Amino acid sequence: MKIRTRYAPSPTGKMHVGNLRSALYEFLIAKHDGGDFMLRIEDTDRERFVEGATEIIYRTLEKTGLCHDEGPDKDGGYGPYVQSQRTKTGIYMKYAKELIEKGQAYYCFCDKERLASLKTEVVEGKEISMYDKHCLSLSREEIEANLEAGKPFVIRQNIPNEGRTTFHDELYGDITVENVELDDMILIKSDGFPTYNFANVVDDHTMNITHVVRGNEYLSSSPKYQRLYDAFGWQSPVYVHLPLITDENHKKLAKRSENGSYIFEEMVEQGLLPEAIVNYIALLGWSPEDNREIFSLDELIQEFDYHRISRSPAVFDSVKLRWMNGEYMKAMDFDKFYEMAEPYLKQVLKKDLDLKKIASMVKTRIEVLPDIMGHVDFFEELPEYDVAMYTHKKMKTDRTSSLEVLKEVLPILEEQTDYSNDGLYQSLLKYIEEKGCKNGYVMWPIRTAVSGKQMTPAGATEIMEVLGREESLKRIRKGIEKLENDGAF
Repeated sequence: MKIRTRYAPSPTGKMHVGNLRSALYEFLIAKHDGGDFMLRIEDTDRERFVEGATEIIYRTLEKTGLCHDEGPDKDGGYGPYVQSQRTKTGIYMKYAKELIEKGQAYYCFCDKERLASLKTEVVEGKEISMYDKHCLSLSREEIEANLEAGKPFVIRQNIPNEGRTTFHDELYGDITVENVELDDMILIKSDGFPTYNFANVVDDHTMNITHVVRGNEYLSSSPKYQRLYDAFGWQSPVYVHLPLITDENHKKLAKRSENGSYIFEEMVEQGLLPEAIVNYIALLGWSPEDNREIFSLDELIQEFDYHRISRSPAVFDSVKLRWMNGEYMKAMDFDKFYEMAEPYLKQVLKKDLDLKKIASMVKTRIEVLPDIMGHVDFFEELPEYDVAMYTHKKMKTDRTSSLEVLKEVLPILEEQTDYSNDGLYQSLLKYIEEKGCKNGYVMWPIRTAVSGKQMTPAGATEIMEVLGREESLKRIRKGIEKLENDGAF
């Protein structure tokens, strides 16, 4: 049988990493075995519907490379692919009535006041009311009279009070619950729309879905799904319930934290690359046979085996994601990197500078694109800096030695006409050899003078090449002045 998976989001806002992981794993399961990956929009919860959210789903799938084979925009013969459109076809009511005929569902006409009077139970910290099957005992005549009178109703699943229901998950194995613990959940709401749970079962069956991936918060409701499959006499799909994703404090992910957002489009706006995000999210719960961490999407398709998904919660490590993003930056084609880096460079650099040279300096030194600005702002203007920076234990420099070096190299650099990196380096190398010292003894004070920073994306001569002759000399003179005016002398 051909593998068919579906990503079935509700258009209720921006896409969170948890939703994206489900989509990714559904995609990888299908593509690993040459199957089909479907997009289905589950918009039956009209109260939570957000205008524009469907477009966000399309954009996210496109940016991440999770191309669907069929969906609202690609008919594969199983449409409509939007649940509100499917509702209009009458498909959910048809199957709900089929369950009524089988005694597996029933009309419920209870009003809000009666439902509010039902006793509540605390389940997993939440208060829930268990329906008492009051309307199950209504006669056919009473039901028809209520329907003719236009009395509002819902259709409920009829779950027996005795016996057990067993549900199978690929990661958690068989899960068995006592039927008395299961509520008669609503299948068709009073507005005629199906509930999320009922629509899922009907759609997955009628669209020939073979594998379903979702968060393990749905495990508790899964026996109800199984009862629906059994009631219809359908074979249920293979279910894979994913472990929780937590933050570094092992708490459930919010939409954003002090370390950044967990919403895909906002993560991209923060300078993270879509391919790095996908790579990182793939490893939130799944691991390959070896310890490899960097995968292209094609490589993930080749390697992915859902049996290697862990049941343990996965920790979202923002530091690890930034590191991975940096690795992608290093490996990126330069022209593509420059296209992405240019807007950040232009935010801080207004002078006529060689931006491509500056971009090449930072390419291997940043983790996210906004880091660029803090690395290169000194090219625009020399920052105020403490002369204590001239003292460097490893380079064996101090303020006195730095002042001596700057004074000695200034006339050399004033006579220098070739301000290319190579030209400057050769001139300074000659001075270093004559002085009989190590490179760092000379280059450290020069780099400090021309940058005013402890950490720079390039060495002294590379920086001077970009700054040019006049600006470089101006900054070295400024360094001499600062050192001469320092109170230590």
